[in-house]
Amino acid sequence: MNSITIVGRAGRDPEVKFLDGGKVVARVSLASNGWSKEAETNWFDLEIWGKQAQVAADYVKKGSQIGVVGTIKTEGWTDKTTGQKRTKQVVNVSTLQLLGSKPASTGSAPADEEEF
Repeated sequence: MNSITIVGRAGRDPEVKFLDGGKVVARVSLASNGWSKEAETNWFDLEIWGKQAQVAADYVKKGSQIGVVGTIKTEGWTDKTTGQKRTKQVVNVSTLQLLGSKPASTGSAPADEEEF
């Protein structure tokens, strides 16, 4: 079974792309702390599609607390500078949950907790 659940804070505002055929994809990094204060912060790259990507674009900002459920996939590419093959793990989000209160600088956002 390939499933991951993470709660953390957005490391940056989502990068949103509108593709042919009306598809929407958002990419954002997520920082999640361990169980203790001494634990290292773990960073995850998230890929969010469809309606949830639009929600992320509208309501997720750097520092927003979110929860996600998804699957892990491996992306590969060739480094343009060195020519070496590179890979990274990406979480393909199936459920996005907005946690905590909305930032004061945004318009109307979902209440304290909203799942999409």
